[in-house]
Amino acid sequence: MTKCPSQPGALDALNTRIVACDRCPRLRMHCEEVARVRRRAYAEFEYWGKPVPSFGDPEARVLVLGLAPGAHGSNRTGRMFTGDGSGDFLFPVLHDAGFASQPKAVDREDGMKLTGLWIAAVVRCAPPGNKPTPEEQHNCAPWLDEEMRLLTGLRVVVCLGRIAFDGLMAHAQRTAQPGQMPPRSALPFRHGAEFTLPGGLRVLASYHPSLQNTNTGKLTRPMFFDIFKRARRLADLSGPRRIAID
Repeated sequence: MTKCPSQPGALDALNTRIVACDRCPRLRMHCEEVARVRRRAYAEFEYWGKPVPSFGDPEARVLVLGLAPGAHGSNRTGRMFTGDGSGDFLFPVLHDAGFASQPKAVDREDGMKLTGLWIAAVVRCAPPGNKPTPEEQHNCAPWLDEEMRLLTGLRVVVCLGRIAFDGLMAHAQRTAQPGQMPPRSALPFRHGAEFTLPGGLRVLASYHPSLQNTNTGKLTRPMFFDIFKRARRLADLSGPRRIAID
């Protein structure tokens, strides 16, 4: 059965509803307090301080799924993975892999364009200590369900970190027909793990590009680049502009 094309207007409307979400009082209070107090390095910035919408190409074949906005990154800039160490690691790799128009993400008006790729997170507000509660993850889950329904061209999901991976597995369990999903123990998280979900969606797992992982060498640029080369191949997209990673 041929899928209908994605509708940018519907994705825009979804993002508008995400930004207005107030389902998690603890997260809303935390984001607003961080935006009020601010970090000294960003004292002159006006923080976003609201749930962070997704962004990218409405016709994306690849979805990058993260954990949650950073308190002084996306919660400041209002765009996923923009303005913090994780984004500083992610976007150069996306650029080298041919998904991003530029290697640096500074703010919502920096001209960044994504091609063939959409970026979202399982939690849309910055959580204290980067640790959303199970209830907060549950509250945010319907946004992912609706988003994936609207992204009709998706072929691959790249999960950045265990929480994103678990969030996608929970989505698959909610939306699969009874008996379609294999036991959860058959789908373990590890860097480079690859699975096919019911319906044919391919899943790639990666360590999260947090400073804790990248500064210690647990996740290197070649390791990360290999994930996105594989994503391009699985999504049947043309090759990246650049192949070598220093």
